[in-house]
Amino acid sequence: MGAALADGADLDRPQGRMSHVERNRTAWTEFAPEFAEWAPRAWGSDQFEWGVWHVPESELEALPDVAGMDTIELGCGTAYISAWLVRRGARPVGIDITPAQLETARRMQAEFGLDFPLIEASAEEVPLPDASFDLAISEYGASIWADPYRWIPEAARLLRPGGHLVFLVNGPHMILCSPDEELPAGRKLLRPYFGMHRFEWDGTGGIEFHLGYGDWIRLLRENGFAVENLIEIQAPPEGAPHRYAGLPDRDWSRRWPSEEIWVARKRA
Repeated sequence: MGAALADGADLDRPQGRMSHVERNRTAWTEFAPEFAEWAPRAWGSDQFEWGVWHVPESELEALPDVAGMDTIELGCGTAYISAWLVRRGARPVGIDITPAQLETARRMQAEFGLDFPLIEASAEEVPLPDASFDLAISEYGASIWADPYRWIPEAARLLRPGGHLVFLVNGPHMILCSPDEELPAGRKLLRPYFGMHRFEWDGTGGIEFHLGYGDWIRLLRENGFAVENLIEIQAPPEGAPHRYAGLPDRDWSRRWPSEEIWVARKRA
């Protein structure tokens, strides 16, 4: 088992081969019941916590004051981030490709008495007008499941000048040290850093996208963003272990960043 790096656009795929969007929709339809069980806890939390280590936003301060902002969550899944945003005075919209995930989000809206638009669409092709939002956010949504060379330009199109883009991804160290999706990262480099882009992990039907630091910076700059911060998340010293078999444990994530948050702003 292992992750294969594959270059080339899905537009050039052989006839009959599923696109990464189709593959990921199928994968997340299978994952959806697990996340439906977890959704009430996430929706019921008064604070937003980043990533698998649940580091509070109040500690990291990755987001601006969202009160009065038009926001879009790219790859919203069960939309717990948008629920947190609306409680703080934002006007969120959630975008996701998986009907089963959106079904859970709508059920949570009814249960918690919160209402905001949920749209079935890819973050690479959002059916909304230019310059509609002040903040685009993604946490393990479009940020790793959509092609960055497509969703970053789309985020730039959707944001107003001065708007914020904030997204969480896995750190390159983790990707380079991971043998496959089912096994966590070790302490040896197993794959090349140069050329990182598309990863087809054995053991899951999904396709992920991960870039190196230079590629992220160039891509963001080419699309009119100024990078304002890069928050490399360190696992807290204590707490419950995370529930994801393929991600590194606390000891690893105390030594190296398994997750990081990019904060960028669209230039005026």
